[in-house]
Amino acid sequence: MSWRVVVINSRARLETKMGYLIVRGTETKRVLIDEISVLLIEDAGCIVSSALLETLTEHKVVTILCDHKHNPAMQVLSLYGSYDTSARIYSQMKWSNEIKGLVWAEIVRDKIRKQSYVLHRHIDGEAWMNVLEYASDVEPCDATNREAHAAKVYFNALLGHSFSRHEPSYINDALNYGYSIILSVVNRCVVANGYLTQVGIFHHSVFNQFNLSSDLMEPFRPLVDEKVLSLPIGEELSHESKMIILSLLNDTVIVRGKRATVIAAIEIYVKSVLDALESGNPQMISFYETEA
Repeated sequence: MSWRVVVINSRARLETKMGYLIVRGTETKRVLIDEISVLLIEDAGCIVSSALLETLTEHKVVTILCDHKHNPAMQVLSLYGSYDTSARIYSQMKWSNEIKGLVWAEIVRDKIRKQSYVLHRHIDGEAWMNVLEYASDVEPCDATNREAHAAKVYFNALLGHSFSRHEPSYINDALNYGYSIILSVVNRCVVANGYLTQVGIFHHSVFNQFNLSSDLMEPFRPLVDEKVLSLPIGEELSHESKMIILSLLNDTVIVRGKRATVIAAIEIYVKSVLDALESGNPQMISFYETEA
C-alpha cells in the first residue's frame, strides 16, 4: 500500500521514468510512484508532464495543486475510476432516500462522538458529555439537526465563544487547509470506486462539485481539529504548520480492529459507506477509532 506524502515546495519539472517520479529542480530527485499516496505541488511555477499525470492517475495517487498562496486549489481526478463506473453511477442515482437518511445518521453520530472525544482529551469540564448527548438524539437524515447543535457547543468549548467558523482567522485557515486535504483524499476514493463526487446523500448544493465527498469526510474533521490544536499560533499559516497538518495522513488509527494510517482508514471507510448504500445496510460502515 502506498504511504509517502510528497510535497514539492519549489519550482521544478516533474516527469516520470521507469515507474519513478522524477523531480528536476536545483537537484534531481526520484521517488517510486508505487510508494506515493499523496503528491502536493505547492509551487505554482512547477511544470508537470502529461505522462506523469497519466501515471499518477493510474496509480490512484492523490495529486493536489496549490494556488499562489500555497493553499490547495485543484485536484487531478480520473474520469473513469472503475471498470464498471457506468453501472455504479446508475446505481448511485437509485439510492433510496431511506437508506441515505440512515447512513447519514450513522455518519453524524460518529462525527459527534469523535468531537466529544477531542473535548475529553483537551478541555476540562463536562462539555464533552454535553456534546456526546447529541449523538444519541440523531434521527434518520438528522431531521432535528443535531450535527449543527453539537458543532456549536463543540467549537465554543474547544476554541472559545468568540470563535466563528465564518470569520477570517489563523485557526480557520489551518482548519480549512486540513479539511481540504481530507476532502481530496475522499474524492480520490469515491472516484476510484466508480461513483460521482457531485451526487451526495445529504449535501446537495448545485455549486458543490464534491457533495458526496463532503458527506463522507465528516468523521475525519475532528482529527484535523485536534492536529490544529497542536500548532503554534501565528499571523499566517506557515509552511511548517501546513506540513504538520499534512502529516495527519500518516498518523495511526484503529479500523476493523487493526492499526492503520489515516489515509488507509479513509480508503476502508469510504468503500464501506458505499457498500452500505448499495446493500441498504448502514451497519456495514467501518468507522475508525483513535488510539488511547
